[in-house]
Amino acid sequence: MTQVELSKNQKYHFMTDMTNQAIKWVQAEKSLTPDKPFFIYFAPGATHAPHQVPKEWIAKYKSKFDQGWDKLREETLARQIKLGVVPAGTKLAPKPEAIKDWDKLTPDEKKLFARQMEVFAGFGEYTDHEIGRLVQAVEETGQMDNTLVFYIIGDNGASAEGGLVGLFNEYTYFNGVHETVQDILKHYDELGGPATYPHYAAGWAVAGDTPLTWTKQVASSFGGTRNGMVIHWPKGITAKGEVRTQFHHVIDIAPTILESAELPEPTSVNGTAQTPIEGVSLAYTFADANAPSRHTTQYFEIFGNRSIYHDGWLAGTVHRAAWEFKPRGPLLDDKWELYDTRNDFSLANDLAEKNPTKLKELQALFLKEAVKYHVLPLDDRTLERLNAALAGRPDLMAGRTSLTVYEGMAGISANAFINTKNRSHTITADVEISQSGANGVILAQGGRFGGWSLYLKDGKPTYTYNFLGLQRFTIATPQPLAAGKATIRYEFASDGGIGKGGLGTLVVNGQKVAEGRIEHTQCCAFSLDDATDVVVDEGTPVSEDHKDRDNKFTGKIHSVTVDLKETKAAHAEAEKQAIREAHARKQVAD
Repeated sequence: MTQVELSKNQKYHFMTDMTNQAIKWVQAEKSLTPDKPFFIYFAPGATHAPHQVPKEWIAKYKSKFDQGWDKLREETLARQIKLGVVPAGTKLAPKPEAIKDWDKLTPDEKKLFARQMEVFAGFGEYTDHEIGRLVQAVEETGQMDNTLVFYIIGDNGASAEGGLVGLFNEYTYFNGVHETVQDILKHYDELGGPATYPHYAAGWAVAGDTPLTWTKQVASSFGGTRNGMVIHWPKGITAKGEVRTQFHHVIDIAPTILESAELPEPTSVNGTAQTPIEGVSLAYTFADANAPSRHTTQYFEIFGNRSIYHDGWLAGTVHRAAWEFKPRGPLLDDKWELYDTRNDFSLANDLAEKNPTKLKELQALFLKEAVKYHVLPLDDRTLERLNAALAGRPDLMAGRTSLTVYEGMAGISANAFINTKNRSHTITADVEISQSGANGVILAQGGRFGGWSLYLKDGKPTYTYNFLGLQRFTIATPQPLAAGKATIRYEFASDGGIGKGGLGTLVVNGQKVAEGRIEHTQCCAFSLDDATDVVVDEGTPVSEDHKDRDNKFTGKIHSVTVDLKETKAAHAEAEKQAIREAHARKQVAD
């Protein structure tokens, strides 16, 4: 993976950029080696959160969703049946109990939620447009007739991770911070733009998974696993506009490509023996709409939500919904449901009580498959998985209480940087200032939607803590640094709580020069994409003081050292408590 330096063009969008790059690559490939096959895995960010799209695409959907999610579900099912992608007579499965009826919402809720869906729809169409440009570029090379295209539409079902009212900043979800309708309405006109990191309310996710009940993360329902797919290959598929209903899984795509390209399955790559591919080619369906499915058994599991499909039957249990941070109960106490998918497309008719024998048979099969494919032991933790130490993953920073970084180190991911959250720490920078002074970033972690930055503004040492894009706390010295070598130290004395605040102090050459309160901090995560940078703040800016991206430090940085103050054992306990409190706050809020 290569980090891409952001353009300074304020209209830049990664979706267009990645499409441009893919088109250039295809053109170059076919120019230099016209007889050589090419492979592209093109994975847009849409329509995963954050929903960010140029405003003209949002405007196309103004007032298109004022009817609400209940009416949209009815309209969608009618279209699905008319198109033939859903069997005639399919019933609309009930919504989850937590999702309110649209006609019972307040005017403010309706206003906000309709806007959230306008943003989402604009993002989806914008992405389709860009994919269309890529397809057109392939056509222009003369290769489309013999290019096998898989267009998979979805994200393990529509995402309900926005909770019951949606989000201005998705990172509030990862830090157990509750957003209200009124909080998000303050950003109504900004939603979908670069100053927001938004997600829509879960009611729209349920509507997006019509005619099913559940959503992404609920792997026990087709609403959390089923995605539409279009396959296009004029030279290899004579059927046009037909529907296929055989059961298949995403693991079947690779063997389908190998079979279609008449390539053997690799048993060794660069001397490393390969695990056999577990999928089943679906190429047999290309010529026969009625061929019996060859993928007859499939387990699903996410966060304890689990199910098993076998020969048309689906048995599963909802351990927790995407908007719930705590499981509904112990794994062994989960209530299982049973559906005959051959006659109940929307999973509206639970047969568990009527057919306990079939249910027990499938439960036993799930355990067999779970053993076979290393699913056990089941892990129903959520936020804990963000922390390598708690999750039991290898941790590059394990046991470290000090880290020194240097100029040129940028794009350091969260798990590769020392963890300062929920604890006292210091940041010490040895710098050198020229006669003309210096400005810019010394060290920054995160970005516009959460993080911190140590920098010089007008030559003055400054520290900003950005709390989830909701509040910023800034401490600055009254005087600029004099020319020559200097040591700048930021000290944070934590109040001793999880996600709590503390006192921040700036010390220059051993003398305390400024201090201020940071009222609260992020307990669990800053960013999954805005990394830690030395000398510059790439990506989105932590502080609006360097939002123009011309924020590179203009002096010389010899080194920057981050030191943690608590013991490893104390920090481990603090992290565990942070997760417990974040769960509790979010659960109470919802």
